[in-house]
Amino acid sequence: MPSDGSRRGSDDVRTTGFGDLLRRHRREAGLSQEGLAELAGVSVDAIAALERGRRRAPRPHTLRLLGDALQLGAPDRAQLAAAARRDGDSPRSTLRPPPVPANQLIGRSTELTETGRLVGERVTRLLTLSGPGGVGKTQLALALAGGIGHKFEDGVCWVPLAPIADPAAVAPTVATATGLHPLDGARLVDEIAELVGRRKILLVLDNCEHVVADAAQVCGVLLESCPNLSILATSRELLRVPGESVYVVPPLALPELEQQPDASPAVRLFVDRATARGNAPREQIEQVARVVRRLEGMPLAIELAAARTNVLTVEELATELETSFGILAGGASTAGPRQQSLEGAIGWSYELLTAPERELFAELSVFVGGWTLNAAAAVLTGTTTPGPRERAETLDLISRLVDKSLIRVSRDGGIGRYDMLAVIREYAADRLAASGRAEEVARNHATFYLSLAEEAETNLRGANQGAWLDRLEGELDNLRAAMSWSLRTESSAEAIRLAGGLWLFCYLRGHYAEGGGWLERALALVDGEPELQAAKAKAELGAGMLAFLQCEYDVATARLESSLAQYKKLDDTAGTALVMQRLGGVARERGDYLTAENLHCQSYDLFESLGDRAGMAWAHNQLGFVAWLRGDLEIAARRCKRARDSFRTVGDGEGLAWSLISLGTIAQYGGKLVEAEELLQESLALSQRLGYREGVAWSLNQLGIVERRRGLTERAVHLLDESLAEHRDLGDRWRSASVLEELATVAQERKRTEYAAFLLGAADGIREVIGAPIPEIEKADRAATRRAIEETLDRRAFRAAWAAGRATPLSAVADGYPGPSAAPDRSTRL
Repeated sequence: MPSDGSRRGSDDVRTTGFGDLLRRHRREAGLSQEGLAELAGVSVDAIAALERGRRRAPRPHTLRLLGDALQLGAPDRAQLAAAARRDGDSPRSTLRPPPVPANQLIGRSTELTETGRLVGERVTRLLTLSGPGGVGKTQLALALAGGIGHKFEDGVCWVPLAPIADPAAVAPTVATATGLHPLDGARLVDEIAELVGRRKILLVLDNCEHVVADAAQVCGVLLESCPNLSILATSRELLRVPGESVYVVPPLALPELEQQPDASPAVRLFVDRATARGNAPREQIEQVARVVRRLEGMPLAIELAAARTNVLTVEELATELETSFGILAGGASTAGPRQQSLEGAIGWSYELLTAPERELFAELSVFVGGWTLNAAAAVLTGTTTPGPRERAETLDLISRLVDKSLIRVSRDGGIGRYDMLAVIREYAADRLAASGRAEEVARNHATFYLSLAEEAETNLRGANQGAWLDRLEGELDNLRAAMSWSLRTESSAEAIRLAGGLWLFCYLRGHYAEGGGWLERALALVDGEPELQAAKAKAELGAGMLAFLQCEYDVATARLESSLAQYKKLDDTAGTALVMQRLGGVARERGDYLTAENLHCQSYDLFESLGDRAGMAWAHNQLGFVAWLRGDLEIAARRCKRARDSFRTVGDGEGLAWSLISLGTIAQYGGKLVEAEELLQESLALSQRLGYREGVAWSLNQLGIVERRRGLTERAVHLLDESLAEHRDLGDRWRSASVLEELATVAQERKRTEYAAFLLGAADGIREVIGAPIPEIEKADRAATRRAIEETLDRRAFRAAWAAGRATPLSAVADGYPGPSAAPDRSTRL
């Protein structure tokens, strides 16, 4: 029978803690802590921590190593394991909780819903919130952790990585946040995994981009070892861990045109932060909308801008931001350097780039409105046609900058397109200027877009017209930048070639004034260089055409006649025929139908000599146009039908739209309103698809006349108002006058006689200024309208309304004629 002492010894072993038991066995084996550590293959600090109870008991693998080193038998091993289990049941370590947000999160309900589903429902075990500095990743992570934290039974652990500078400190920082006292640096990540075990924890790693490799290594090990662990990371760069899901945090939604500005989250954030500083912008919401649009909804930029309301009005702030983002500083004094200024936020990302990445990042700032891979490779290499190797190298660098949230990518139309936020682009442009290579890069940029413009020019007639128009429209900001560079540096060859290559695009897409301005400035740079004579002839043709479209007939005639002389000198038959066609258009609008017909016939003969079917079709269409303006509807129909059939064959969308407009107009003047509507609806749809604004404006004009002839005056007003707005925006005063006269007819039919007189006066004033008479075909309707007005109004009232119309600028005519008393409601002016 055992003694009492023996029973007490057994009880002592049964209740002894793991650390005490381990120490007893070590001493009985005659080993020091260093000796045991060496035999077991663990650190001395780990042995010391286990014996002193500063660490949780080890996992089974470590227990086996200790048992083998101590040469323990089965009973002693069982006792050691039991002690380890008892210690493992002790209270869990304390996790570092997320900080309490200083401000309410504004406008992120969609983001919270989407990320909450991914993490809270364990759709993914690692979610990285990515995006550029200042987009609000940390704030979203805080709100997300607060919203779904209850789904993690063992808690949420917040690990702030921004303060650490040494990547090797990532694992110790994670260990400390999880409540582990890190002692064994070699196995620290494994020890964290042992600590977490099967616990259901959400681990949040905030600001990983500067230590991305070490953060990724920690995440990889923990995800493999801890089956119930979920990780939420915020990083400007992806972690690239197997199983990682990425959520790109977007800027805040901007105010849409049809909504009240204060419904926008971006506006609400500005108002909230400005109000918190005692500067509530209650009466300046439209200016606030202007500010947040300029800042593209970036939360940090908005907060920094709101901070400036202590010294600037919102309107002053908006004006300052139009030229520079340099005033965006002055963040909270408790914030880190990255959050105290916009430059600091972007500079943090820039400093993490490699030298090749920095070089490309700076050079990409030359693009305005985005770029394609081919464009980037061309600017980087200084060639207009970069090869596969150059494209591959550029793609690799762009991919890295996309992954680091400095570049955005879109995939519309099956083509990858890249751009930068405006605030990031300004920082990149400063780096480019500092490098001393800004002019070289701008020249490369201009050279590439000159090549693109000249390639597009050859495709703006024919089956691919719409696609090339869209492509040039998508690159319009870059084309403007290239044009600006060539004019600023007085690079005459580049300027005249680029402006000349773009005039047809400017015509078709309605950039009359801008394209004309480019051509006139480029022509002023050319001083008789023989090698530029062909380019000058083309530029003068374009300048004349765009001046004609804006009813500057004298300027147009001078430019076109100069172009004609040069084409004849160059023995360029196609150019000569095209200029004659444009001169015929000027004569047509001035009412000189005989000269117009002669010019179009000469143009036809020249195109026929070249076998140019498209040119011949255009000559037929122009002759048909002159015929219906003159009132010869039968001849006009014959000519325009031939043109339509040819345009369908050659695939000329612009030509087809015009022939349909002419045929629809001929039908409506012939009383065939159903046929007219069908033809005009077809031309309208085609013009809208091409983005051909003149075609849209003319189609709406003639459809309005069709509806007026049917007696549907309300529908007519709607169509004619749209047409007038288009013609007015284009600068086409000749057609604007005709639309005003048609609106006068509708007004008279709706018993708005004074207003009808006002509109006729406005049209008459326009015709006098531009020197263009009423087309013959329109004279009968206009005369009938005037007679009806004069029969209704007394002479004095008629003269007053007429004079008021003549004195009113075209831009103000739509505001209506108030008459001698009070102005009518604009919505019912007709």
